[in-house]
Amino acid sequence: MWDKYGIQALITNSYVIWKHEKLKSVALSDGVHSLLDYPGMIMTDSGTFQSYVYGDVEVGVEEIVQFQKDIGVDVATMLDVFTRPDMTYSQVKEAVKETVRRGIPSIETSQEMMLNGPIQGGIFPELRAMSATKMSELDFSVHPIGGIVPVMEQQRYTHLAKIMLATKSNLSPNRPVHMFGCGHPMLFPMLIALGADLFDSAAYVLFARDGRLLTPWGTEKISEIEEWPVLMPAIANHTPAEVRKMNKEDRTILLSRFNLEVTLQELSRCRQAVRSGTIWRLAERRSHQHPALREAFLWLTTNPSKAVLEPLILDEVSASKETGEEKGRWEENWDWLVSSQQTPRNGGESWGGNDTHNRPHIQMAMRNLHSRWRSQKQGDVIVFYGTTPPWRDKIGELVDRISNLDYELFIQTPIGIVPYGLEDLNPWAHVEGPSWMWNGAARPPQDPI
Repeated sequence: MWDKYGIQALITNSYVIWKHEKLKSVALSDGVHSLLDYPGMIMTDSGTFQSYVYGDVEVGVEEIVQFQKDIGVDVATMLDVFTRPDMTYSQVKEAVKETVRRGIPSIETSQEMMLNGPIQGGIFPELRAMSATKMSELDFSVHPIGGIVPVMEQQRYTHLAKIMLATKSNLSPNRPVHMFGCGHPMLFPMLIALGADLFDSAAYVLFARDGRLLTPWGTEKISEIEEWPVLMPAIANHTPAEVRKMNKEDRTILLSRFNLEVTLQELSRCRQAVRSGTIWRLAERRSHQHPALREAFLWLTTNPSKAVLEPLILDEVSASKETGEEKGRWEENWDWLVSSQQTPRNGGESWGGNDTHNRPHIQMAMRNLHSRWRSQKQGDVIVFYGTTPPWRDKIGELVDRISNLDYELFIQTPIGIVPYGLEDLNPWAHVEGPSWMWNGAARPPQDPI
């Protein structure tokens, strides 16, 4: 990991080490870094996930934190209470309260050691929000979002998006957010766009054992392919047919490396997208590659206010909107997401169809324009459309000829109307796409002005 791939942090389970006497003895005498023969940062889980998989754990709340401290862990995790999707509201609420109660003695025991404060709450948004608010009041270093593995296993990605949105908007913004057990690369762009910072998972190995390949758009089976879906260094000298003939151990090792390389590649792609201000566009593109992910993405970007009428005929967009009691429930969370955006300063805005209008940074730019721009004219309005930028070069002479008239001038762009005086403003003036979109056909469902 360290030498070949430059991975600077590992996560392992302190409860497993604590429970096995031989591992425990070495870890206590030589430290967890020596036990794992790893020089980088080591984070440990506390046994909460084992309680979900195998049943109750046998270690105490303060005991497991002290053990992590004794073996030299860099980032430890308190023993929270796991919440499953099938638990009732009252059960989940009690689990959230118990996790908060355990937080104080856990922090006191950890002292100077960095400590994870997991966010629980099942699939109930209000309990996720409550957990995030209460845990933010305590002195944790990182906030993992727990209880999401069964949600991801069932491909309930809309629920995953709801969990993330309800949680992140109520967390301290200066603390990293860790997606506990999330290791499938196709989920990275959406979750990072919603504010996730850290990921961990053994998926690269677990999938390899079953002969499954991770890709940015889903999962492929080695038994069903004749060509590699993605060409990575680990398999560059092998064909799928050759790999199928290997013994299970060698095949698992090779496919594990393939899965790890695909995972690291997608993380690298996401980091660059964050730096260039295009992470939402990457999430948008990835959403088209898996139906459950598309459903989640459409839900994110089509939350109507309570004033919007319910559609009579459903398409993929209107079908993703909340109705009934849930209608308008997420408007405040979406507003938080939009208000946290910074409009990219460099590069153009790639046209992505109707999804383009719902990109948070574009929504934020529109809101800024609405709140800050005021007309200086008292007369009628002229809207220019059907012309691509730079408008000053193409219609500047015409504008000069009518400048003495009391008209307010606007330009129709694919993402909305912009005042002519701001004709070079990003993103309106830098939309990249087919020429037809400038003729007015790409007009948003609701004019922004």
